[in-house]
Amino acid sequence: MANSNFKNAVLAFLAPIPSILFYLSFLNNHSHQNSSTGSFSPLWAWCYHHPLLLANALFFFNVNVLFWVISQVLSNHWMISLYWTVIPVMLVHYYRIHPLADYNWWRSIITILMTWVWSLRIAHNYLRRENWQWSSREDWRFTDMSSQYGKHWWWASFFAIYLSQQVFLIGLCLPIYVIHSVNVPLNIWDFVAIIVCISGIAIAYFADSQLHNFASRNNELKELGKPVVLILDEGLWRYSRHPNYFGEQLWWWGLFIFAWNLGHGWTFVGSFLNTLCLAYVTKLVEQRMLKQDYRAEAYRQYQKTTSVWIPWFKSSATGGKDKKP
Repeated sequence: MANSNFKNAVLAFLAPIPSILFYLSFLNNHSHQNSSTGSFSPLWAWCYHHPLLLANALFFFNVNVLFWVISQVLSNHWMISLYWTVIPVMLVHYYRIHPLADYNWWRSIITILMTWVWSLRIAHNYLRRENWQWSSREDWRFTDMSSQYGKHWWWASFFAIYLSQQVFLIGLCLPIYVIHSVNVPLNIWDFVAIIVCISGIAIAYFADSQLHNFASRNNELKELGKPVVLILDEGLWRYSRHPNYFGEQLWWWGLFIFAWNLGHGWTFVGSFLNTLCLAYVTKLVEQRMLKQDYRAEAYRQYQKTTSVWIPWFKSSATGGKDKKP
């Protein structure tokens, strides 16, 4: 097990190397071209003039194609879940060091620091949930889809998992591209965006930690042969059925505020699609909970009294606010 874990960790670190090497080659050639009279090749010229298209091309070949091939060899799609936490960090640095980048230094640094904090939080939660094992299991939603597609899953997974992830991740990170494309001074809306982003990270962190402690406590009770706690109804989960999803949305909508403030309101599309996706995931999660007979009735009551996403006061099952402290 330890040897397999080490191999998967090495594989995860090596996986993005092709994109990194290609991008460094581009930067090196651009630097050399600027310091000499040599001509810029058509390939490097295209990379220079189309930073957003280049990001999509690198994602397509390195993540969609390479990760998909690896998943076919391993019969497991675990790596894309891990890289959901890494790719935004890679993109924020990619956009910052691209030769066409033009940005306010403070806005860029603040965005980079917050993106790192977001990434470390979500990566920590992912690895903690997997008991610090690399490739211990794939996302249960992928497993469910594999059952639905059957023998066609080997090729359908390319579109259902990898190509769709490109749409979401590149779309969600469009504000990061805008931040490094527009150089104007900070204003009050930047501080609003910062507050929203940090609030989202904090809410998601505490919600995930409370969920992890709940699951760990139930595992201990199972080992002792004692009844488990049916519903997590404490902390943030007392006021929202999915506070972790709420926090995650705040983070991405906070980034959008940066872009909107810079005159690029069209970038809402990424956050909007993510919200629609989380709405669907919320439905799947709740259906999964209701299929567990031993807690189905308790969860139905929880649904009746607790807000879906936005933390709010408890309601009674028959309507009206709960008067209990």
